[in-house]
Amino acid sequence: MKAMVAAALALGLAGCATGRLSDTERLALYQQHAGAPVNQIRYVDPMGWDRIDDQHVVLQMRPNESWLLRLSGPCLQWSSGSPFLGLSSFSGMTLSTFDKVVAPGSNQLSCLIQEIRPLDVKALRAAEKALREKAEAQASGT
Repeated sequence: MKAMVAAALALGLAGCATGRLSDTERLALYQQHAGAPVNQIRYVDPMGWDRIDDQHVVLQMRPNESWLLRLSGPCLQWSSGSPFLGLSSFSGMTLSTFDKVVAPGSNQLSCLIQEIRPLDVKALRAAEKALREKAEAQASGT
């Protein structure tokens, strides 16, 4: 048991040293900077997206407007990976918790959006920068 704890601790420290956060750490960071859930958002062509884990994705609408989406299942768990993510909106002008995320290349696997939360992008960027600086300081021994 002690060996398993030591191995997990070593892996965690290795992750900190490289500056790469685990999916769990990234999700916690995003959730800390997410507002209360909303039922729908105005839907425009998104600038991009970022997979957090198998059930969470960040949708970037504008440089300072991003949304954390929680999905109904592991539809982001594709084996070959995909640089694309499709959104299926019933109304076309809004994205709501009744809409779906579609992962192309995974036999059109789709999941319902269960939750939409606004992200405080400026606070999130500041927190990410602080974490990187802390990791760099630990790596350099200062």
